[in-house]
Amino acid sequence: MPKLADPLRLRCGAVLPNRMLKSAMSEALGTPAHLPPPGLGALSARWARGGVGLLITGNVMIDRRALGEPGNVVLDDEALLQDEPARCTFEAWARGSGPTPTWVQLNHPGRQAPRFLNAETVAPSAVGFGPALARAFAVPRAMTEAEVEGVVAAFGRSAGLVKALGFHGVQLHAAHGYLLAQFLSPLTNQRVDRWGGPLEGRARLLFEAVAAVRAAVGPAFPVGVKLNSADFQRGGFGEDDALEVISGLSRLGVDLIEVSGGTYEAPAMVGRRASSAAREGYFLDFVARARARLAEAPTPPALCVTGGFRSAPGMQAALDSGAVDLVGLARPLCVDPDFPARALAGDARPVALPDLRTGLKPVDQAAMLDVTWYENQLARMAAGREPEPGLSPFWSIGETLWRQGSQAFKMRRAR
Repeated sequence: MPKLADPLRLRCGAVLPNRMLKSAMSEALGTPAHLPPPGLGALSARWARGGVGLLITGNVMIDRRALGEPGNVVLDDEALLQDEPARCTFEAWARGSGPTPTWVQLNHPGRQAPRFLNAETVAPSAVGFGPALARAFAVPRAMTEAEVEGVVAAFGRSAGLVKALGFHGVQLHAAHGYLLAQFLSPLTNQRVDRWGGPLEGRARLLFEAVAAVRAAVGPAFPVGVKLNSADFQRGGFGEDDALEVISGLSRLGVDLIEVSGGTYEAPAMVGRRASSAAREGYFLDFVARARARLAEAPTPPALCVTGGFRSAPGMQAALDSGAVDLVGLARPLCVDPDFPARALAGDARPVALPDLRTGLKPVDQAAMLDVTWYENQLARMAAGREPEPGLSPFWSIGETLWRQGSQAFKMRRAR
């Protein structure tokens, strides 16, 4: 069985130095022009010093007309390569992690695009949110076939830019209820053309986007996909569908599949779903099924599961199960960026995450502390400071208001 310190060779030939992956978290630090500030390179450098084996950036949007949250970075125009100041901001971000590989997560929010950020919202079908979220998100317009094909081209174009700018890999975000996941779900994809209907049609956009990305970056550049094990909504994208999609991604030559789960409406990815009281990690039972499904593949993709890991023994147990090749970390790295190095040194102490409540229910609901408190920790590291695990929720609210104003407390991305 692999150990946390063991390198991992991906099917494209790239080698990761160890088995710990820093999963995508939205930094919300982009400039008004949607460029990466210098702090994103500093943030990557801090995590690289902490010993993680692979960094995946927060989501970078493939279309500036479709933003998922304030502070999004956008990578959608090849003219960027001729704009030296703008190009240099991305190149500095790519260099920030030094020899530790950094992959860019590419995303389109689809219907999960807040009203206050976008002139129009598009999605597979005109399916809105229920009453709890309808105020934050408009009912989307169903995309035309030409627009769907445009999304395929946009993923390929953005991936080509990722490679040209010096990053080390790319990940397509097909989880958490964003556009690629919306096409996969029969709840949000009610189309009757070739992009809808049975799973073959619903998965077409993801598969064609992966093919466009591979064509843009070539066979030796790592390509990953973040995929839900399930949406955890009745009648939605379920585990059997996910297993079929994983088989298809394997046939397409994807190098790494990171498994997560849930949507804004059923946020299983943020600690509201525990797979087992006896072990760390969410979605491990599903990943074991995926491993079995890929048993006959001659060169299967690496599998990673993210969510719930808090200690070196917990991560090693996941590797020992044989189900996963890597473990993904997110919030623990916001409070203890040296956690991977501690784990590699044999330190078994778990990372303790804070209980983020003010005691004032209306304030807790409005302030979205599950997102904004951690974003403040990212902002601290981006500014060259260390995280502050004891940061008061009240102080965090003030920090967020100072940095981003009240719009930061409108509906935001779940991690």
